[in-house]
Amino acid sequence: MRALVVTAPRKAEVRDVPAPIAAPGHLLVDVERVGICGTDVELYTGQMAYIQHGRTHFPLRLGHEWAGRVVAVGSPADESWLGLRVTGDTMLGCGHCQFCQGGHHHVCPDRFEVGILDGWAGALAEQVLIPTRYAHPIPESVSVTAAALVEPGGNSLRAVRAAAIEPGHSVLVLGSGTIGLLAAQFALAEGAEVHVGGVREDSLELARSLGVQHTWQLDELAGGHGNELDAVIEATSDERMPALSVMLAKPAGRVVYIGLASTPSLVDTRRIVFRDITAVGILSASPGLTGAIEGFASGAVVPDSLVSEVISLDEVPSRLEGARGASAGPGPKVHVDPRLP
Repeated sequence: MRALVVTAPRKAEVRDVPAPIAAPGHLLVDVERVGICGTDVELYTGQMAYIQHGRTHFPLRLGHEWAGRVVAVGSPADESWLGLRVTGDTMLGCGHCQFCQGGHHHVCPDRFEVGILDGWAGALAEQVLIPTRYAHPIPESVSVTAAALVEPGGNSLRAVRAAAIEPGHSVLVLGSGTIGLLAAQFALAEGAEVHVGGVREDSLELARSLGVQHTWQLDELAGGHGNELDAVIEATSDERMPALSVMLAKPAGRVVYIGLASTPSLVDTRRIVFRDITAVGILSASPGLTGAIEGFASGAVVPDSLVSEVISLDEVPSRLEGARGASAGPGPKVHVDPRLP
């Protein structure tokens, strides 16, 4: 089958690789759609911390935001999955440790991370394997575009839940990328007054088109507007924003950290203590995947406009380098259809 292989930093090509075979307890999926995200870019460039720490090595098979149809199963008990559209968890815990047994398999020290850590090939390919226990069926009413946004949707939903939003709360989402705009949509669905801070004007315009009431340039926010917001969700890669988030939340408010900068972000914890701020970190979509699917299926959140273009596997290297197609829309997300020529 055809798959994208990253052979070294900034070197990737589509290769013919052996087709996977479903072992007992696994599903074989024909991939219909895959999202490219910032983690994929960091892996491609070699800047991802996992590479520097020796947990991931080249060659790499990327792709952890995906959807497709089950075409084979490894166990007779799983035959009911055949033909279903599914997505899968990125974090594949061992299933036996205290974290897995406690419902926190996404922090299992022996986990695989699909398309990220060594040992589990990603979905930028014609087919992908997923353990049955980590597969999630997706209703046919959900578009294939939305289905491939379930993974970032789960992250964003977790961030909104951690913000403890109630109707009428004021919430600022720092970052107008995929996670930020999805978080804004989930916050709107909770009845919040939503602010979004970003850099690109076309992304802020997209936020307004989704119903966001207030948009800001990040530099504008750095100048003030503190003590007004019930919650701040920090979803940028800007190392200045975590500290600013604490300043912008009102006393006894909440700050949720889901963005990651390439360099350490410094936060004065005295400001957290003196203002009784609750700060929460979000690592994974895992506990939010089911809720994201439900939100998309109900129509409470319609994420399709976040996808700017759908490309073939052969076009992926150029997008990992930051290129955009001539007809690409304003959305921050690029999707890949491995079936395209």
